[in-house]
Amino acid sequence: MDLFTFLKPKNDLEEQSTKAQKERQPYVPDSMWIKCPGCGTMLLTTDMEENNHVCPKCNHNFRLSARERIDLLVDKGTFEEMDADLQTKNFLSFPEYDKKLRIARQKSGEKDSVICGTAKMDSIETVLCVMNPDFMMGSMGTVTGEKITRAFEYATHHRLPIVVCTVSGGARMQEGILSLMQMAKTSGAVKRHSDAGLLYITVLTDPTTGGVTASFAMEGDIILAEPEALVGFAGPRVIEQTIRQKLPKGFQTAEFVLEKGFIDAVVPRHELKKTIVQILNLHMYAKEAQ
Repeated sequence: MDLFTFLKPKNDLEEQSTKAQKERQPYVPDSMWIKCPGCGTMLLTTDMEENNHVCPKCNHNFRLSARERIDLLVDKGTFEEMDADLQTKNFLSFPEYDKKLRIARQKSGEKDSVICGTAKMDSIETVLCVMNPDFMMGSMGTVTGEKITRAFEYATHHRLPIVVCTVSGGARMQEGILSLMQMAKTSGAVKRHSDAGLLYITVLTDPTTGGVTASFAMEGDIILAEPEALVGFAGPRVIEQTIRQKLPKGFQTAEFVLEKGFIDAVVPRHELKKTIVQILNLHMYAKEAQ
């Protein structure tokens, strides 16, 4: 050890030693790993993506963005988006709403909480609407309701089946009564599609709650759900505080709702497209497509 090093303060030597150790350690980006909230296992991001964002240990379903779910369900290269330019405005001058919308657009890369379009599933032409948890947790505003309504009207006019994948915290409070009106508007479009003798399939994902549950989410001819998805109107804490009772274990999970007869099936994510195609085939849409 030279005289200069010997005379250096102890803290400086410790700092240099720590810095040298860090430089020798391999750099592992945080984005390479993700912790499963179901079982606590640390998962390689690439492994999880290859498994359709499902934990291989406990089968916990991570949330998918709207684009990821579209890629999961449709034949490659067949999705054609409709009404992509529609975006929400702060009609009521609600405080801080413009800022929230700007953040939501930056976070999600989308203009609103739902993506609608036409696609093919195993060569069967279908209208598809997918709600996006990355945009204000899929909350339903005026543009959300308008896009879904237009999608149903297109499906009715062209005599096509429609599949809607829901994820939502409910109606968007920043738009007040205008948001709540979307429940009636979308339900009317669903009814006209049904009166035309056409098929509507709903896929409930985590969470599907509030005004979306109280309208088009639970109006499908066939209602499917992903495992352990939260499905309900009010959340469990709100209900417990209101009725002053402890709710049963698993209350409002997809499995619980299935047991009570509110949905038709709980479908693992890797079987979702195959199940939807089987339903479409049963309703002879494959024959009409040919």
